[in-house]
Amino acid sequence: MLRSALRWLVVSALAALGVVWAAGPVIERAQPGTQCVAAPDVMRRQHPQLLKHQRDATVHRGVRQGRDSLQGCVGCHASAASGSVAQAKTDFCVSCHAYAAVQIDCFECHASRPAQALAARP
Repeated sequence: MLRSALRWLVVSALAALGVVWAAGPVIERAQPGTQCVAAPDVMRRQHPQLLKHQRDATVHRGVRQGRDSLQGCVGCHASAASGSVAQAKTDFCVSCHAYAAVQIDCFECHASRPAQALAARP
């Protein structure tokens, strides 16, 4: 109850300033015919924990392949327009992180393009 009242207050204040509250991030769908590692509502809420778990498996146990790898996510969710998950405002990772006002720093070290796209670059 308090959360919805607070949200209404924030949205009203922003509207008074001329800021429009978006219904959600605008993103492209994943590659056709692919299946995510979990349901969309689970991924939206728990992907940081899933990524941390995979990070631990990779760093501590050397597991670098599999359906839960970051490269697997990038391979399915890279934009058709930019070929990346983190280059344009509408790319998969950037759009959600901007909507949630959360800094994304994964791609300071990790590739934001699928491996086959990186291999094809001159």
